[in-house]
Amino acid sequence: MSEHKTSFLKKYVFATDHKIIALQYMFTSLFALLIGFFFVLIMRWELAFPMHPIPLLGRLLSAKLAPNGVMSPELYNMLGAMHGTAMIFLGIAPLGFAAFGNYVLPLQVGAPDMAFPKLNMLSYWSFVIGCLILTSSFFLPSGPLQSGWTAYPPLSEITRGTTIWILAMVFIINSSLLGAINFIVTGLNMRAPGLTLGRLPIFVWAQLVTSAIVLLAFPPVEAGAVLLLMDCVAHTSFYLPQGLVILGHASGAAGGGQPILWQHLFWFLGHPEVYVLLLPAIGIIAEIIANNSRKPLYGYKAMVGSLLTILILSFIVWAHHLYISGMSPFLSDFFAITTLAISVPSVILLTCLVFSLQGGSIRFTVPMLFALSFLPLFGIGGLTGIPLGVTVTDIYLHDTYYVIGHFHYVVVAGILMALFGGIYFWFPKWFGRKMDETLGKIHFWGTVIGINGTFFPMFILGLAGQSRRLWNPLAQAHNVPWQKWHVVSSVFAGILLLAQIPFIYNFFRSIFKGERVSDNPWEATTLDWACPSPPPHGNFVNPVSVYRGPYEYSQPNNREGWAAQNAAELV
Repeated sequence: MSEHKTSFLKKYVFATDHKIIALQYMFTSLFALLIGFFFVLIMRWELAFPMHPIPLLGRLLSAKLAPNGVMSPELYNMLGAMHGTAMIFLGIAPLGFAAFGNYVLPLQVGAPDMAFPKLNMLSYWSFVIGCLILTSSFFLPSGPLQSGWTAYPPLSEITRGTTIWILAMVFIINSSLLGAINFIVTGLNMRAPGLTLGRLPIFVWAQLVTSAIVLLAFPPVEAGAVLLLMDCVAHTSFYLPQGLVILGHASGAAGGGQPILWQHLFWFLGHPEVYVLLLPAIGIIAEIIANNSRKPLYGYKAMVGSLLTILILSFIVWAHHLYISGMSPFLSDFFAITTLAISVPSVILLTCLVFSLQGGSIRFTVPMLFALSFLPLFGIGGLTGIPLGVTVTDIYLHDTYYVIGHFHYVVVAGILMALFGGIYFWFPKWFGRKMDETLGKIHFWGTVIGINGTFFPMFILGLAGQSRRLWNPLAQAHNVPWQKWHVVSSVFAGILLLAQIPFIYNFFRSIFKGERVSDNPWEATTLDWACPSPPPHGNFVNPVSVYRGPYEYSQPNNREGWAAQNAAELV
């Protein structure tokens, strides 16, 4: 492949190379995760030590947001809404779907780039514009969104910050839609010769299914967001009911709208969004486990079938978030059944990953440690979700800290651990160097301890009946005996933050001074390891063809014990 010369601006800023765009997404989303984490640490101080001045930061905040350094309810609501938005829409979703998908998917299908490089660039910069608009809300008189990351009306329409949030979300949603189109066309139309659908790695299948979910789930909520924007700026009443009273005064809006309509539109996106977060993580875990157990994945066809089943069922489970909204018993029974049904393919995926370990020659590398931790931690998240999918138990647990614990065991304890594992696994491909193993293990154990210490107490608080939306937990007398668990959770949240310091140092140091490695240091079989590290423009020095499946490990007829997909003959 000849050297591709271009200006610095076109190569690293307005890039069209899928690899540079992937790294742009990665650095942006990791920064968003760090900022979102800081937001929740400030909130956790207030929850652990209500009405106490915030250390250091308290004296820097305005008297309106933190009188005498003590967090105000308004500031708490702002941080809560922006924490959820930053972690989900700016952090985990673009990291798993856009960053890993952009870098790895074209390599694994043997493509020289994405199908639409300029559309790919537009996708990233649409995402950046959304991030900047969202950030600007902190500097406007209205301040950020105060009605939670779900922006439920009528609260979102009578508090400030909603308009900016909607504008930002439109750009972020469009970014995802553009990326999804690119992934589907690239994954299906740009496969190397011999790479049939039955030979695609699980990671590619996961990205294709995720892209289909994005294309089907995101447009309805974007249309609903435009209606919410009209309510805010044009004083329509798509979501405002008649007879609305605000702080003792009758609303001047015409009324006649339905607040529940927004909840349906939002969760029609919101629950499939869980699988937008989860499925790329499943794909990453599958690649790591197959490589480090040195044997083929157990139940490849069952895993592909489960991914496709999730694609269908994810669109008929959303209303389990609305059980207490006055839904008819018939509908609630229907959505309880579909919610339990979608757990079946999820369990199949998890079971296949566990069975893939049986009889393997397991290498306990840092990526493998994160992959192994994903299995029980995500299992806890899934099991604790079953009571929330059934009407009779969800009525009592809805909007308690139990929901917070469940969601964070899925998203942080499960998905984020998978993304960390993916970073350690593909880092040699991105930079031609390896991250330090010792620092990686310190990061792993600190993160596992911090995660469980932070989120497990939330199950206890939730079962004790504590509401998830309290600025001051001690405002309700029945919460007083359980306040110690907030202190425990906050202390371990601090430990979780400290555990990220070795990762940040290791990541940036290894880019420049990490141990240099070969093009395929993990002895992996898929096409992403058949090109130089880091890959040049066009990815592959010579065109590649595929002769076998993606996980040909434990090959007794091959001297090396494994066979790459592009190897024409066994050695």
